[in-house]
Amino acid sequence: MSQSLLTPMALRRASLDAVLGFAWDVEVFTASDVLDAVGLTRSTAIDVIDELVARGLLTELPNARAAGDYRKGRPARRFAFRADAGYVVGVDAGRARLTATVADLRGETRSVRHLAADASQDSPEDRRRDAVRVVDDALAAAAIARADVTALCVGVPAPVDRIGSSPPHRDGFWRRMNPSLRELFGEWAPIVRVENDASLAAVAERAVGAAVGYDDFVTLLAGERLGAGVWVDGTPLRGAHGGAAEMVAFDHVTGVEGAWGLGYRAAEVARRALAKGSLPSASALRLLDATEIDGKTVLTLAADGDPGALVVARQVGETLAVIAGVLGSLFDSRRIIVSGAVAAGAGPVIDAAADALPQELDLPAPEIVASELGADIVSVGAVRAAVEAARTGVLDLPRFVVAS
Repeated sequence: MSQSLLTPMALRRASLDAVLGFAWDVEVFTASDVLDAVGLTRSTAIDVIDELVARGLLTELPNARAAGDYRKGRPARRFAFRADAGYVVGVDAGRARLTATVADLRGETRSVRHLAADASQDSPEDRRRDAVRVVDDALAAAAIARADVTALCVGVPAPVDRIGSSPPHRDGFWRRMNPSLRELFGEWAPIVRVENDASLAAVAERAVGAAVGYDDFVTLLAGERLGAGVWVDGTPLRGAHGGAAEMVAFDHVTGVEGAWGLGYRAAEVARRALAKGSLPSASALRLLDATEIDGKTVLTLAADGDPGALVVARQVGETLAVIAGVLGSLFDSRRIIVSGAVAAGAGPVIDAAADALPQELDLPAPEIVASELGADIVSVGAVRAAVEAARTGVLDLPRFVVAS
């Protein structure tokens, strides 16, 4: 739509959005910088900047003379975005572990808090209580009140549609994982998003991780269960009910037979080998009781060169190759990123998968890499999503409206 067809109010809002978006991404700037970046007239740019200062989203700094950068002529007024004008919260509401991260409007972390939860106690009431508790703990640690939160985003292990709801599931699991969390936090947070956890992991990878510069990739959360965040042509996929790339499809794929994650599979394969007595004599896994074997232990031993753990890793890697082959064939991805806590020890599994992958598809094989964002990746992505939500909606919030 041409500017000539816009109302004065719409033009004003467009100018505010443009200047605020510019300021959000730079440090100190002047009106001349805005002119170069946004293309407004000088009078409009100065007027919009002054309004954003009045709204509390920009601050005016000492001018160029006071800053020691003045040479001749009238010193330029200098401004900066107020990252502390509000705060965001990113939440990873996993089944057994919840993480809340508080950050400023640029995503700089102020506090992180974790909460262990009993996975068998996952009623809607339990989930809501734990989610509120971890958020309030993180806010308290940062000395930030609920009233100072501009946007909040929660990641859950369930499909999530465009309005933050999860569809029915045969045993009710998805709605237990997402028991109306958007409405719960919407009671006090002005902007709330609820998203699938793997989708938020993909947001984190594209912003600061292994998918920077990639438009076509899959982020695979692969600890106990598989979850995938898929980007195609620079756009995240969601689907009508939030179920794009739902991993239950692997129940029907030969060589995978289920949506179990890499950590779970490594532990199961190792336990079976221990029970059969097929582990090499030099393997430290032979010294463990079956109850002591978990995915982290197996993958750590494999990374250290343990012969039994390496056999397990190769077997799990062959399964990962099938998974990557299916995802690569469906989405023509350039990268498959193994993310989450399991990524730290996934090197031997990824190496084995890379060797097997070219046999799994006709398209060029996607590169399989390990994430470096750690176990808090979903919370990192949730913070990024909350910042983007704040950028979109902050001008409409009552606290940032100038009294007439």
